[in-house]
Amino acid sequence: MSAIWLAMAALALYIFGWLWYSRYLANHIYRLDPNFITPAHRYRDGVDFVPTNKWILWGHHFTSVAGAAPIIGPAIAIYWGWGPALAWVALGTVFAAGVHDFGALVLSNRHRGQSIGTMANRIIGRRAKILFLFIILILILMVNAVFAWAIANLFINNPSAVLPVILQIPVAIWIGYKVLRRGGNLLLPSIIALALMYGTAVVTTYVEWLQIDLVRWFGGEGASTFVFGLEATPASFLIWILALLGYVYVASTLPVWKLLQPRDYINAQQLIVGLAILYLGLLLTQPQVTAPIYNNAAETSWFPLLFITIACGAISGFHGLVASGTSSKQLDREPDARTVGYLGALGEGVLALIAIIAVATVFASQSEFLDSYSSFAKAGDVGIGNFVEGASALASGVGIPSEIAATIVALIIVCFAATTLDSAVRLLRYIIGELGNEYRVHHLTRRHIGTSLAIGMTALLALVPDGGQGVGSGGYLLWPLFGTSNQLLAGITLMLISLWLFRQGRNPLPTLVPMIFLLAMTIWALTQQLVLDWSGVGEADAQWLLFALGAIILGFAVWILLEAIRLFYHREELEALRDPADETAEETNDSAENGRPTGKGQQTEQTDKGQS
Repeated sequence: MSAIWLAMAALALYIFGWLWYSRYLANHIYRLDPNFITPAHRYRDGVDFVPTNKWILWGHHFTSVAGAAPIIGPAIAIYWGWGPALAWVALGTVFAAGVHDFGALVLSNRHRGQSIGTMANRIIGRRAKILFLFIILILILMVNAVFAWAIANLFINNPSAVLPVILQIPVAIWIGYKVLRRGGNLLLPSIIALALMYGTAVVTTYVEWLQIDLVRWFGGEGASTFVFGLEATPASFLIWILALLGYVYVASTLPVWKLLQPRDYINAQQLIVGLAILYLGLLLTQPQVTAPIYNNAAETSWFPLLFITIACGAISGFHGLVASGTSSKQLDREPDARTVGYLGALGEGVLALIAIIAVATVFASQSEFLDSYSSFAKAGDVGIGNFVEGASALASGVGIPSEIAATIVALIIVCFAATTLDSAVRLLRYIIGELGNEYRVHHLTRRHIGTSLAIGMTALLALVPDGGQGVGSGGYLLWPLFGTSNQLLAGITLMLISLWLFRQGRNPLPTLVPMIFLLAMTIWALTQQLVLDWSGVGEADAQWLLFALGAIILGFAVWILLEAIRLFYHREELEALRDPADETAEETNDSAENGRPTGKGQQTEQTDKGQS
């Protein structure tokens, strides 16, 4: 069967989601109001709260949530066959991810740009808020530590991609000052920046002395170095991780218009170009699907692990953190939330779709696929490599040499992973500040103190413990918790949105149904991991650190769920949790929804525009 039919079926569902379902959510569920004064205007500070064009903000949001996860998850999950993976990606994107990302952005917008953890205080109560912040803190720390190692690994294995990545930083800063600060069209400068990066990637692919290859500079693999007596490869990992942490410290403390917005807009153009090349290659080559629709030889059951393995590309709790952490503080108009939140989720779904197709078509025969994916553990080892090979084959269909295609694919993955790392450190700073406010340690709310703590905790987790993959891989010690804790976070976020809709007298079913499904699958999967994989009861050896943290996270999640169920049955308690400051904004908005005058809100908006 030609892979083009898989793409057409999923893309048709995405078009339905954008044209009809997202509009239904905007008009009837979230009830977006063009007169609502967004936090970006109300609290404008030029650093974090900055009103932003919706397409620039879409670029930031999309690239922050994408990273490498919508590639890695599907490339592993195809172990069960392309059928389950494709169904979860297509349906999950339209009816779960889009609803979740869109809803988290609207919820934060209606609560003064607060993060999802802080909003829990006024929706589900203070006890649940503290438990929720703990889950978020663990999740972001894991992301920071693992992504730092993963980017270093990509730099070491793809030295031709390093210079184009470095070149992006000064170009993005220049665009920030010349275009965003002074006003102007960002499209042409970003295309020029993209041409410079890709042109550099072509040159560095063939010119060895332009490749920043630390291992080779140190004398080759196995050579001793002056860096704490480490061999060349471990020393290279250490240097790259420290350099990355230094970079994200600066990047996450700069005003968003100086680096974050222009860099992410360039990255969005990168992904659009990359996806266009891959889908054009798919159209021209029309490769045959050699992977089975369902792998009957799979020893590990797909239910419920499929819904944990594919997170980004179907639904991911990290998206809610980005939507409520950075994106909501840059939302210019509330109707822009549909483009930023829902279309951002669709963009990631398109990326996950081509990842499935690339892997499903890369093998010459089904037997080769079964040899490569002989076990779930092996799928985790070969997944990303199979994607790169398959994507290079699709790109070669439009005349791009495989060597250059491999460099460009590595360049895109690194840029997206670096964007995620930058945003995650900024989010961790917000969480630290919120904990500082909660416990009256107000020094923690200062930008550089919070960022220093965020970088310090990330460095400790990455560099101190042994994660089993050499220097800097300490984050992998906790990484087995990521899938379930990330999906628990998504389920709890949908729970908060459902409670808010219920309190507002609106229909919560579009968020309630995916919430129930996701929490059921995740709690089931985490219970299996605790009992069979980490407790020592099953065939695997006991892993007490994972068991203890997993049990704590599961206990906290169940506690939060019980609190939410109680509030559904005691609406008066739910009403009592309203924040008076949010109440005023919501009343103003509800007046507009019901056709009543909104003089106060309109006057504030006009004043704000005048000040801008």
